[in-house]
Amino acid sequence: MQLQPTIYVQSILPTSTYILIFSIPNFEGTLCLVSLIYKHFQVMFSTDGYAFPETYYLGAKKARDVVYNVLAAACEDGDLSIQEAIEAVDDIFRRNALHLYKLNVTNGSINNETTIAGGGVSSTSVEEDVLFVRIIWSDASGQNRCRVVPAGRFYEVTRNKGVGLTFAVMGMTSFCDGPADGTNLTGVGEIRLVPDMPTLLRLPWSSREEMVMADMQIRPGEAWEYCPRNALRKVTKVLLDEFNVTMKAGFENEFFLRRKLVSDGVEQWVPYDNTNYCSTSAFDGASSILQEVYSSLKTSDIVVEQLHAESGKGQFEIALKYILCTLAADKLIYARETIKSIARKHGLLATFLPKPDLNDIGSGSHVHLSLWEDDQNVFMGSSKDNFYGMSKTGAQFLAGVYHHLSSILAFTAPHPNSYDRIQPNTWSGAYLCWGKENREAPLRTACPPGVPLELVSNFEIKSFDACANPHLGLAAIVAAGIDGLRRGLKLPEPVESNPADYASKLQRLPQNLQESVESLSGDKVLHELIGDKLVKAAIAIRKAEIDHYAKNPGAFNDLIYRY
Repeated sequence: MQLQPTIYVQSILPTSTYILIFSIPNFEGTLCLVSLIYKHFQVMFSTDGYAFPETYYLGAKKARDVVYNVLAAACEDGDLSIQEAIEAVDDIFRRNALHLYKLNVTNGSINNETTIAGGGVSSTSVEEDVLFVRIIWSDASGQNRCRVVPAGRFYEVTRNKGVGLTFAVMGMTSFCDGPADGTNLTGVGEIRLVPDMPTLLRLPWSSREEMVMADMQIRPGEAWEYCPRNALRKVTKVLLDEFNVTMKAGFENEFFLRRKLVSDGVEQWVPYDNTNYCSTSAFDGASSILQEVYSSLKTSDIVVEQLHAESGKGQFEIALKYILCTLAADKLIYARETIKSIARKHGLLATFLPKPDLNDIGSGSHVHLSLWEDDQNVFMGSSKDNFYGMSKTGAQFLAGVYHHLSSILAFTAPHPNSYDRIQPNTWSGAYLCWGKENREAPLRTACPPGVPLELVSNFEIKSFDACANPHLGLAAIVAAGIDGLRRGLKLPEPVESNPADYASKLQRLPQNLQESVESLSGDKVLHELIGDKLVKAAIAIRKAEIDHYAKNPGAFNDLIYRY
């Protein structure tokens, strides 16, 4: 039997107070929403379910459906921002009940002693459990940064109001904590760094700390035009609104482990080992570290699909499961933080720098991408819609990425060091081409186990590394794909062997950052969809880094500490 909620409105004194009861026929559970009119309202979820677990489940499920529909409509109508809607959900399903029943809750656990005073959880009780909260963002140079707030203040003030941050943060480079010339970002002006509470999690390696991703807002509820997370949200909304599809992403994390060697008072970080690709000895030697990394990622709800030793000295790879691209970017940042921190705990240094040793192989953050409509993979072709295993939608999206790839590199390979990695015969994608299961192509369509051999389920971009801000890198890819769909762009024929064998016929992708910046400068599509001011700031940062590392070629040695 399908259950349909009936809504009753019953007024009680005072006249500004109402009880909304959502009653389900033939089901004794009820959802009571107590709402105070005017600007402030208090709403709390409750259910009369009893005896059978199903009654509680159905009550909670129906409550979530109703609240979601109401708040989604409010967001669409502009009555609430997304952040305000999230806060409302937290109030309805959690905070108001804690206050009403005088429960002392810290990070989701209920203690027996109640210490609520003045309408909220006391800072003392919070800090008995959690001491610090790290508010994290990734800047335009791809560096992860954080502001740290004592937990008591965070839960009393910061989680709703954020912290102040100078405009200059989105103009900083990998070599200087000051804004690059031409970014139009200075120390004058301030944004709010607002925690995105659904991303909050406890640090697996530091039990008294939490971390949370942050949005950059110019005023409450209004995104700053330089915010990378908002740039990705904006283009994915266009993709959804115009073509009814979303993009999922799964990243491969390649990194080097280094151990400290002190000789004659000089500190050096040398390779953890000297083994080869998929070496059993390498994995065995690092097994205790990798086990802890895996367990920590699992605790953080980051799903690992594979891990193995890579070709470089002391190099490893951890591949993450594909998820909605906005979430994938956040979790990539968390994964890198986890890997670096666990390595540090073991006295090692983990670096994601693309080419820390010019005489060794490089590290990338290859990303696998697919398009979805509801629960269906619409990148993958079918018996009726098949272009080299792709659907028409998939082929046009990939054609857009192909067409704009030289410009995209300014976001996905954004550092001069990135181009030391992107070389022929290194599986990094040096020539403009694509191919099915061609690991030398920068764009590889993939047919993983379980997919019919005549089809492909996703495509991989090789030219993506850890100097990239993942939100901006994905935003550039989505923007290019949108252009491919809008214009119905077509792919050339695939390259089915080593592209270097066709070097005279294929276009070489940018061989340095200057060439990719020049391509991006003239790319009107990426300027329009990502945001002209943000793109121009990124270009200014790239130019500053080109100049700095050209004049200081040895400076890249310090980057192992930054990436």
